[in-house]
Amino acid sequence: MNPRNRRILFAATAAVVAVLVVLSLFVGGYDITPTTLLNDPAAAEMFLISRVPRTLALIFAAVAMSVSGVIMQLLTQNRFVEPTTAGTSQWAGLGVLTALILLPSAPPLLKMVVATAFAFVGTLIFVLVLRRISAKGSAIVPLVGIMLGAVVSSATTFLASETDLLQSMSSWRSGGFSGIVRGFYEPLWAVALIAVLAFVLADRFTVAGLGKDLAINVGLNYNLIVFLGISMVALAAGVTAVVVGFIPFLGLIVPNAVSLVLGDNMRRNLPWVALVGSGLMLACDLIGRVVVAPMEIPASVILGAIGAVLFIFLVLKQRRYVSA
Repeated sequence: MNPRNRRILFAATAAVVAVLVVLSLFVGGYDITPTTLLNDPAAAEMFLISRVPRTLALIFAAVAMSVSGVIMQLLTQNRFVEPTTAGTSQWAGLGVLTALILLPSAPPLLKMVVATAFAFVGTLIFVLVLRRISAKGSAIVPLVGIMLGAVVSSATTFLASETDLLQSMSSWRSGGFSGIVRGFYEPLWAVALIAVLAFVLADRFTVAGLGKDLAINVGLNYNLIVFLGISMVALAAGVTAVVVGFIPFLGLIVPNAVSLVLGDNMRRNLPWVALVGSGLMLACDLIGRVVVAPMEIPASVILGAIGAVLFIFLVLKQRRYVSA
């Protein structure tokens, strides 16, 4: 795609996302319109307490998981790896449960620290296991992560059932945004810093994605870049896990969709990944709010259904490409 068409497509995509943002601000159980927003103090207060934080949380969570997917795919040299297929999110969930058991009255910030620490350890284990596996086919690597994540998820479910926290973990796995209000979503601003840092380090992540030997030969401190990447992914997964919950497949779908259209230049793709990820997350949330109104289906449930179909499509496409 030439630069002119790319700019036109980016502007069109940004316009669609802007429309979704406006819809997210005004669609919901409480009737808020531009007129009531200006004339009704109660509507204005509800707008600032609930609608704006929810919309920002959707955008930040989408950016966190999408950018994390890009980083993990480069570090593992595999297009099917992202926080939920590498076990990172499942480890963050175990961290959330551990915080609920050991520190039930702890503030959200402390729970995020615990969840981030668990996510970091889990991602590190995944990377170390990969280094000891000789067969690293396109399907093998995510399968290893999915199996590790399943083991951690089973342990989390067992601990939750033993401590009467099964309902809390079920709510966490549903990844809904209905409870997001002012005063609770603000830690997600840390995601913006991660996105900026990912853009700054984009070229180094790209070189690391060429392989350890080549990266070291061209002078890159490979282990430092891997450590920074794992830390950024763990922080994004930990914060998102505590504030929002489990968000599946977003880090897999969006980077692959962007790469199919624009190629594999990480620095150029990152703004697209953030934009498309935000749009997809907002769309899934709006579908969940509208189809069973005034009830609500969590956005992660809609996203999981879409993501599973696209995951199978990408696997089949990859196999067809390899066969050719």
